[in-house]
Amino acid sequence: MTGPQPSSTLSTSDIREKFLHFFESKGHLRLPSYSTIAPDPTTLFTVAGMQPFKEQFMGAPAVFDGVASKRVTTAQKCLRIGDIENVGRTLRHCSLLEMLGNFSFGDYFKREALTWAWEFLTSPEWMGLDSSRLYATIYQDDEEAFAIWTQENGLPPERILRFGADENFWPADAPKEGPNGPCGPCSEIFYDRGPKYGDDTWAEYADTRESARFLEIWNCVFPQFDRQEPLPDGTPVLKDLPFKNIDTGMGLERIATVVQDVYDFYSNDVFAPIIARVAELSGQPYEGPQSVSHRVVAEHIRSVSMVVADGSQPSNTGRGYVVRKILRRACRHAYLLGLREPSLYKLVPIVVERMGDAYPELKANLAKIESTVKAEEESFLKTLEGGIQRLGKLLTSMEQGSTLSGSDAFVLYDTYGFPVDLTKEIAEEYGITVDEAGYAESLENAQNLARAGSKYGKSELFGGNMEALDGLSPTQFVGYDDLQAEGEVVALVGAGERLKHLPAGSEATVVLSRTPFYAEGGGEVGDTGRIEWDGGAGQVRDTRKTPQGVFLHDVLVESGELREGTSVRGAVSGERQSIQRHHTATHLLQSALRAVLGSGVQQKGSLVAADRLRFDFSHGAALTADEIAAVETLVSRWVRANFPVSWKEMPIAEAKAAGATALFGEKYGETVRVVSVGGSVEYHGQTVSSMELCGGAHVTRTGDIGAFVILSDENVAAGVRRVEALAGEQATAWVRERLTATAKAAALLNTSPDGLEARVIGLQAQLKSAEKDMAAVRRQLAEAQMGGRSGGAAPIRELGGFRIAALKLAGIEGNDLRSAADKLLDQSGADMVVIAGDKGLVVKATKDAVGRGAHAGQLVGKLAAAGGGKGGGRPDMAQAGVTDADAALGALETAF
Repeated sequence: MTGPQPSSTLSTSDIREKFLHFFESKGHLRLPSYSTIAPDPTTLFTVAGMQPFKEQFMGAPAVFDGVASKRVTTAQKCLRIGDIENVGRTLRHCSLLEMLGNFSFGDYFKREALTWAWEFLTSPEWMGLDSSRLYATIYQDDEEAFAIWTQENGLPPERILRFGADENFWPADAPKEGPNGPCGPCSEIFYDRGPKYGDDTWAEYADTRESARFLEIWNCVFPQFDRQEPLPDGTPVLKDLPFKNIDTGMGLERIATVVQDVYDFYSNDVFAPIIARVAELSGQPYEGPQSVSHRVVAEHIRSVSMVVADGSQPSNTGRGYVVRKILRRACRHAYLLGLREPSLYKLVPIVVERMGDAYPELKANLAKIESTVKAEEESFLKTLEGGIQRLGKLLTSMEQGSTLSGSDAFVLYDTYGFPVDLTKEIAEEYGITVDEAGYAESLENAQNLARAGSKYGKSELFGGNMEALDGLSPTQFVGYDDLQAEGEVVALVGAGERLKHLPAGSEATVVLSRTPFYAEGGGEVGDTGRIEWDGGAGQVRDTRKTPQGVFLHDVLVESGELREGTSVRGAVSGERQSIQRHHTATHLLQSALRAVLGSGVQQKGSLVAADRLRFDFSHGAALTADEIAAVETLVSRWVRANFPVSWKEMPIAEAKAAGATALFGEKYGETVRVVSVGGSVEYHGQTVSSMELCGGAHVTRTGDIGAFVILSDENVAAGVRRVEALAGEQATAWVRERLTATAKAAALLNTSPDGLEARVIGLQAQLKSAEKDMAAVRRQLAEAQMGGRSGGAAPIRELGGFRIAALKLAGIEGNDLRSAADKLLDQSGADMVVIAGDKGLVVKATKDAVGRGAHAGQLVGKLAAAGGGKGGGRPDMAQAGVTDADAALGALETAF
């Protein structure tokens, strides 16, 4: 029940630190990884190392927390889920990846980027890779890069391939396909892993562009052009940028695979112990087809741990939906391995142990990550149980040898989240097969139906589908004053076409003449609620609007039939009250931040929802505990004062002259809506007020906000902070949950909440002391079993021309096993030593023995195979996991 065994050459932590230190030595400013929560609205998550620096690539000042530097280096955590179904099924796909990058904003260019990359990879001081195994690709017309590779780095021309813009340009095919904006050629660096990974050649890679042997490890991008609209005949237009940039990215998982000389990502020193723990918990060895599930669980728990540490939480929308999707995929594969109780949360401490030094937010949020994962597991397992019961009823009514219909299998998936592979597995126990083709057809039909509904993305809605809305007048919005209103259905739209009616069970976009539903805008989410008419009713799931002011209601018809011309009554859900509390609280938060932090605070984005608020603003440093407390106190003063909140429309010039705060960069019309709080509060002698240009919904008095608490402050982009906060009942519930949790923790530790900190400090000291004592006991135990300092308990025998000492130690594993092997090698005078623990095996060889042909990695592989495990390593040191240590040692005689 072992996982893959990593080499101990350089750990991923070592590689990460060496990379950052190398570029610091080249004058780069080292910055910490930005959050996985995207710093801009184009993606939900950070997907590339350069993403936090978009503004600098476009010409913004390169100043970070008050330090100016045109050279920056980072190890950025990124999340990509575009091909999540391949994660685990291949040995190279990851949803979470660490991108090592060095960036130049108008400073150095190709020569430095490529020569430094070569130095870092080949210098013995850094990675020490064999330069004869390095290869490169360049853009077909990039003679400058070719000259640098051949003349300065000494790379033979035959080890360089030229590709077109589809392979060696960023973005891919940018000259022909766009998008407009900064772009440039790139040069990719490959490493030849040798014939044991494949017998293909570099020349063949030019045709296949796929190889397990030649692994891409680094991409150096040279953004130097501004791609503009092509000429009428289609000729691309590339103009030089005002200055040239460098954007490089080297996947840490990839370079670790090369440096540690392991077969795949999942064999490195981060993943291997997670996979080993999965095998231990499930009792299923990491081998054969089921190994896919080990990999999925290990990879996804690493991803979820990181994004939850950054503040994401599982939910049914947006970023939370992605987190839930990843976590539930891991749950499914854990279930396939036989885990019927929450188990994934037990893997979180391993992730934190392996990555917490580089990403301290993991350590700080360990308990939060564990509880989040466990709660989601419990929920999903209940869902699975419901599916199992339904499936059991279906199967018991069928005869052996029959086939479960694809539609039944799809209902299990669609209603219960029950994966078809589990359906197949359980059906096989009854001697029943599953109509997989029918299942695939049902799934495709459901996907087509979903695409035909009204859940358009904004780009689709405001693109070709706008034709279906031609001729419609702006909707009359009455929702500032009324949360119920009557209106007439003026249009039904689905799949980009006007519809005449919607039957029960269908979903589409409904346009009303008059509506109380607020349309998403200004950071405030769109309203939800219900519409009713004679003979029917439906759910309003979201509300948006076009630039022309046509409100679009996403409606699921529950009963009856909805037709154009029908009079309906709309009622906004009770969530609006929470949204209004959070929106007004956001205005007060901005005024408080400007008072406490200074007038340099400018809004960069916001989200106002029923369950929380989020506010992004310009500021160069993390908020201190005192600053957060001061902001909360100011907001609370407004709430206690119970000032009236009013709004009115006025000319924009008048609004600005009155001191109304506007969103920087936002385009406003001649007439604007101004929301004002009818009173001010004091802060250190200054009067603080709130007046903003805003089209959103608000409470009528500040006292309606109720409690207010700031949950977090984090960095989301260069010079941009993000605060999340709660108001009203959500804030009160959050405080109560924390007080209850604190009281429970204190009770478990036999102290009071006030004495909790002192108690924890005391226990930490005791634990540290106990760990030191245990380490000393393990050393003494190992030494006693080895026969003291002489190593006399391990007799030496001649095998294959080498003096071999072998010994089994009880109760010794991991680092202690390796230390024991070092001692035995020093004390015994043997050429090679083999030490086995209960589940592990270590082989070490002297330099002289290696010079005469000894190979610890090959020997440990043979012994591990005999002991029911796997392993490998270098000629001088190797290790393996085994299930039968005695059998492994017993194979020593025949291993040479």
